[in-house]
Amino acid sequence: MKKAPPEKVSQETVTFNVNELEPLLSPPAMKIPPFEPAMVKLKSGETMLIRPLKKEETPLLLDYMKKLMEVDHDFYDIVGARVYAELLGWVRNRLKDPYQMIGLVNGHVVAFCNGRLMNEDINISLHSLAFKRGLRAGAIMYYAKCEYCFETLKQNEFWATYESYNGLKRWGIGMAQPSYPWPDVQHELGGAKVFYVTKKYWDTTVKKYLEDMIQTKLERPVPAAILKQNEKLVMPEKLEED
Repeated sequence: MKKAPPEKVSQETVTFNVNELEPLLSPPAMKIPPFEPAMVKLKSGETMLIRPLKKEETPLLLDYMKKLMEVDHDFYDIVGARVYAELLGWVRNRLKDPYQMIGLVNGHVVAFCNGRLMNEDINISLHSLAFKRGLRAGAIMYYAKCEYCFETLKQNEFWATYESYNGLKRWGIGMAQPSYPWPDVQHELGGAKVFYVTKKYWDTTVKKYLEDMIQTKLERPVPAAILKQNEKLVMPEKLEED
């Protein structure tokens, strides 16, 4: 689009350095405390460490998401594509106030979850994935994400939506999450319906529901030995679908 200037100018071409443009393209960042690493005892008897993902570890997750994108059932493809974009948005500084957590057993990545902060009051859940079945790892990550929202960040609401039937059954219906009127209020994942949990509902109902489901608890502080043995990530070689 071009439009003649309303005044004579001494310089018709204005050049910008990209480091002058980046502040306009980068989302403003809130000062938020990170998720404090925690450990849980799994059904298998193994210990899973939950900690924030590091940006330098992202390429391993991106490669795995490419595999998910190729699976054309149970919504693996759309979840893989969206998580891939969310991870890129984080490392390219194009996603406002995101957080990423991984679940690790002896360095092996068994689960992942992420979200972002809309503002000081509202936490937007993006995705929760289990890479190994039968450990309740996905449920534990969902619990960790809610705990981070309400206990650490002291936020008032946790917003979620669901791509898969299993996600809707387990979280939306299982937790009897109310929803906002649609289309007046829409979740950023495709403009879908927003299901939400308030701080009061977390304290009175949802926290216990999740604790009953995962049948374990987050333990802190994490011993240095556990942190050390989970420094180097090992991704699954293939998708576990059974």
